[in-house]
Amino acid sequence: MQQNGASSSNGCEGGGDGERHSPSPSRSLLLPAAATTRVRRFIQERRTLPLPKVMVVFSAASDVDKASDAVAEEESRKPASPASVGRGKPHRCPLDAVQEQEFTFPEVISLNVGGSHFTTRLSTLRRHDDTMLAAMFSGRHHIPRDADGRFFIDRDGAYFGDILNFLREGELPHRERIRAVYREAQYYSIAPLLERLEDTQPLTGEKVRQAFLDLLPYYKDNLERIVEIAKLRATQKKARFAKLKVCVYKEETPITPYERPLFNSLRFERSEGEAKLFEHHCEVDVSFGPWEAVADVYDLLHCIVGDLSELGVTAEQQCIGVCDKHLVNHYYCKRPIYEFKITWW
Repeated sequence: MQQNGASSSNGCEGGGDGERHSPSPSRSLLLPAAATTRVRRFIQERRTLPLPKVMVVFSAASDVDKASDAVAEEESRKPASPASVGRGKPHRCPLDAVQEQEFTFPEVISLNVGGSHFTTRLSTLRRHDDTMLAAMFSGRHHIPRDADGRFFIDRDGAYFGDILNFLREGELPHRERIRAVYREAQYYSIAPLLERLEDTQPLTGEKVRQAFLDLLPYYKDNLERIVEIAKLRATQKKARFAKLKVCVYKEETPITPYERPLFNSLRFERSEGEAKLFEHHCEVDVSFGPWEAVADVYDLLHCIVGDLSELGVTAEQQCIGVCDKHLVNHYYCKRPIYEFKITWW
């Protein structure tokens, strides 16, 4: 009975905080003597255990970088884990290497140019190295195919035959097709064909004509004005055609009457004040002139009608008289007036 009393007097000293709790009379803890001794020793040692100390060391940036480099080098020496595989730089697939190789074309090429079918040799398309066709069929580019396996070029094929004829034998198109073939040669960047076509009469004549029209700085603006006025008048009158007056004159100096033709010799001797007396604008819709060139009024009229036709406008012209505006003394304007008839349907 004394043993039980001793046990109860010692008791169990509380959990982790080291506080003593007196056991209740109803619930006494019965432990062997050896176990009680071990528990008491553990509690005493825990109470005397010193707290851990933390040391903070500040180093220069260079030391930190060296430490990080050392860690990175150490990590690189370690074998890669399966989870880390594929996280780095992607590896080139063998299929990409196959696609980078040049495609091998057959010797005979079947083409579908905007729905028109052609057959030619590969060497014909590669006749000139610096053309677009040679680049397309060099093997470095992908060319789509139609349902029948022909190589497809998304371009109007109406004049592609002329392109092939030049690549085969250096043959030039007929005169009426030169302008259209010239545009196709520009698209395909065939420099030898462009040089040959520029020496032909239609394109050479166009250069000369443009040089003449450059003398009239407002030529294109006047063409647009003719179309706008004719369209407005036809819309207002609900008419099939519209008429407008156009003045075309080569010289700025007005013409004298027929009975005093010798006064023309005095036109270069007028003073600046007298020249202002001859300033005049004819009562017309559009005026062309003056210009200094060999080409005369009829040449300019031909250009006007032709360029309107290029714009899709059907025009007819006829002379209806001259401007009879009296200026000074015996001088009258006498510039020719033309009536342009624009038909819309």
